[in-house]
Amino acid sequence: MVKVNLNVTYLSQIISLTLSIKQTTRSTYLKRESSMGSTQVCSSCLQVLTLLVLISFASGSRSGLSPQVLAEQEADRVVRIPGQPKVDFKQYAGYVTIDKSHGKALFYWFFEAIESPEKKPLLLWLNGGPGCSSIAYGAAEELGPFLTQKGVPELKFNEYTWNKAANLLFLESPVGVGFSYTNTSEDIENLGDTIVAKDSYTFLVNWFRRFPQYKSHDFYLSGESYAGHYVPQLAEVIFDANKNATKDNNYIKFKGFIIGNALLDDETDQNGMVDYAWDHAVISDRVYKNIKKKCNFSISDPPLECTAALDKYFDVYRLIDMYSIYAPTCPDSNATSRYLPKIKGIAPKIFSKFDGWRKKPAGYDPCVSYYTEAYFNRPDVQEALHANVTKIPYPWTHCSTNISFWDDAPSSILPIIRKLRAGGLRIWVYSGDADGRIPVTSTRYTLNKLGFTTKEEWTPWYHHKEVGGWTIIYDGLTFVTVRAAGHQVPTFAPKQSLQLIKHFLANQKMPSVEFS
Repeated sequence: MVKVNLNVTYLSQIISLTLSIKQTTRSTYLKRESSMGSTQVCSSCLQVLTLLVLISFASGSRSGLSPQVLAEQEADRVVRIPGQPKVDFKQYAGYVTIDKSHGKALFYWFFEAIESPEKKPLLLWLNGGPGCSSIAYGAAEELGPFLTQKGVPELKFNEYTWNKAANLLFLESPVGVGFSYTNTSEDIENLGDTIVAKDSYTFLVNWFRRFPQYKSHDFYLSGESYAGHYVPQLAEVIFDANKNATKDNNYIKFKGFIIGNALLDDETDQNGMVDYAWDHAVISDRVYKNIKKKCNFSISDPPLECTAALDKYFDVYRLIDMYSIYAPTCPDSNATSRYLPKIKGIAPKIFSKFDGWRKKPAGYDPCVSYYTEAYFNRPDVQEALHANVTKIPYPWTHCSTNISFWDDAPSSILPIIRKLRAGGLRIWVYSGDADGRIPVTSTRYTLNKLGFTTKEEWTPWYHHKEVGGWTIIYDGLTFVTVRAAGHQVPTFAPKQSLQLIKHFLANQKMPSVEFS
């Protein structure tokens, strides 16, 4: 039994601050509505909070964290969410304000590493869209510790969760996505790549103030799809800001990033989509030749005859899952997440044209996203996560229906890649080879366009005794394919994706020989 000498004044400060923060953020897990409609303090919840504060006091006093910091952390502490399996690691969720004057706050969910969190790096995961939730896809259906499923219990433990490799942080960005909100309507009307990167950086700076014990950890970015914009752009903001930051003031120990099936370059991405569809017998010779004849993907706005040719291409992908061409699709088409919102002003046109976001399979259930949507709209789930404190006037969805315009989306991210590679950051790109959305063909065209020198040629890598995919190492960039995986690689190849992220974080090559 460990004895702790309690500083009564210090402890009372933490309890007082924690309760104050709970009240300020309108988090109601300390209270329950009585049958008469009055609000009463939940004694069992208060007991849990008091116990957590005592535990935090014991650890916090040793780590040198201030009462204010400990109180803020405990206000975000998630004891348990409905249907959650028992775990020993800590989790936190809540809001980080990024603009007080606008009432602008981003929602996060953070899981400490299962083992040795004090030694593990910190990894931020971002999903794309733009306008799609990293909690809906990344946390709940891909790489988080709790995956949604049909029936009861509503959650199952993910044996291949990435918090086996790192302290894992998910962010719903930008405002208007998921539980993230703003009280200023103009913020929703003026979104774009630049403001998303700026707001995400502000979030990180403020999050590290709430969790300063992680400032000394190596920090990495990760994401997929339109995060091929989000991640490098945020990386550039961090990289530039670090030049003027001191170790004690806003410096982030940023080491690199990894992006999967990533939108990087309009011309090569779009050419690759068409070539992949023909090469994998999705479209006919006639459709393929017609697109090649009438479309020039090096220009931003294709002519009408190109649009007509592309209609035939997209018609085929309404029959199968574009995001995993060999996977089954869910027969139910009623959920709001079935469709990506049509966003004006976004490039490339071919990327935004296809609005059918079919349900991807998790295991053998292609309808998992419907369960996710139902789960996170439950008041008890939101209460447990300290979410939706402002009672947003629309349902939580995978991809936001509130964002209708995107102010800026550069046609190519390759200049940023070149800059960050020259700056010495670790850069990995991976690709599930069954994705038709941003296929491996597109990514190979894009990486060839960069013109980096090849250091190690194309070679298979292994997951135990099976080929997991192929890899090529360029000067300053590593590319990895994942066999039979669709757009969301951790969903389709969870074992291989955990192996991938472990090797990336350790800066180790993927294994080129079989192992037991």
